[in-house]
Amino acid sequence: MPYLKIYIHFVWCTKNRYPFLNTIESRQLVWNHIKENAKQKSIHVDFVKGYEDHCHCLISQGINQSVEKVMQLIKGESSYWINHNPDLFPNLKGKKFEWQSEFFAL
Repeated sequence: MPYLKIYIHFVWCTKNRYPFLNTIESRQLVWNHIKENAKQKSIHVDFVKGYEDHCHCLISQGINQSVEKVMQLIKGESSYWINHNPDLFPNLKGKKFEWQSEFFAL
């Protein structure tokens, strides 16, 4: 079986860089959720941090994972989870949470 160890630093932003994640508590909830969700999908997240309008994530890419698919799984599921848990994010106040479609990967 092949062994692959490629680390990729991802950065992505909230839609229009709106500061949806403007509290430490909200950011911590999202970062923890991203880690748990990624683990369930066999995506190794070494760390995830960020600020009110963006996220940094260091991922060790697996043998059958593409950059595009990893981002789709992480960004898509996390925005779905945030929107379906409005009681955890009172600062959304009826707004829909979205990540921008673009991302940076190095």
